[in-house]
This record gives sequence, structure tokens and C-alpha cells, in this order.
Amino acid sequence: MKLFISILCCLCLLASTTLFAQKATRTATVNWKPPKTNTVLGASKDTSYVILEEGKQLLGLPLRVLDDKKNSFPISSYQFLYRRKIVTEDEQTGKTSAASSIVAQTFRVTPLPEIWVKTLNEQLQSGEELYFFDVVAKDAQGKLFFAPNLLIKIK
Repeated sequence: MKLFISILCCLCLLASTTLFAQKATRTATVNWKPPKTNTVLGASKDTSYVILEEGKQLLGLPLRVLDDKKNSFPISSYQFLYRRKIVTEDEQTGKTSAASSIVAQTFRVTPLPEIWVKTLNEQLQSGEELYFFDVVAKDAQGKLFFAPNLLIKIK
């Protein structure tokens, strides 16, 4: 009797899972291509080399995503990385050597917050880099897309 009840329960379980299973439907996705854009800060785009004073002026400007026709796209978020020069000391020999350190953060507003601009203006020196990456912009239909990265090297 117990064997009969066990078999009956297994059959009921198998029948119920097939009854409640849903058919997966595939919706046709439209091949959407993000617009060709550039990430721009002032006149700098792609990889730019600027002098120290120009780099300090760029820090207070808004980051923009533009297409070839100068249409602007709102920025949803971006990451900013500051690669700065530092000096390290070998604990055993006491010798100092040049190295680099990074400070990075994700932002949702542009230009950079005032505290960042103030700090970077005080610390920025030649040989350092300002890097805007993972720039997420929004097209006219509200679709999010990644815009190109922007690297500014200070001469």
C-alpha cells in the first residue's frame, strides 16, 4: 500500500510540473546601435595632452557627450580616476623612488563636485592623468549607452 501511494504521489508531482510549466517566448529584439559620440571636456576628447594650467581650468567644466552634429546627450553616470605622482621610500634601504597612486569615484553630476575641483587644483602637477571612463549617456528614446572614454594627460 505504501509503495502504491509513493508511486501515485510521484506521478501527481510529475503531472503537476508539466501542467504549470510556462512556454518561453522570445520577443524579437530590434538591432539598436548607440549613436557615434565623443566624450568631451572643454576642447579635449579621446586622449589629450594639456599643460598644467589648462588642466586646472578643465576640472571645473562640465563633461559632455556629443555626436558629430554637436547634438548633446545627457550623462547618467561616469567614473573619474585621478592618477597622481607620489614618492615611495624603500624601508630597508631608505631610498626614495617615484610611483603613482590613483583616486577614483563614480559620479552622477557634472562638472565634478566643488571639493574635488578644489583638491585637484591644489594637487595637480605635470605627468599626472585625469581619466573619465564608463561614461553612460542617454539617447532621445531614453536608451542608455556607453560613450567613449576620455584621458587627459598633463604635460
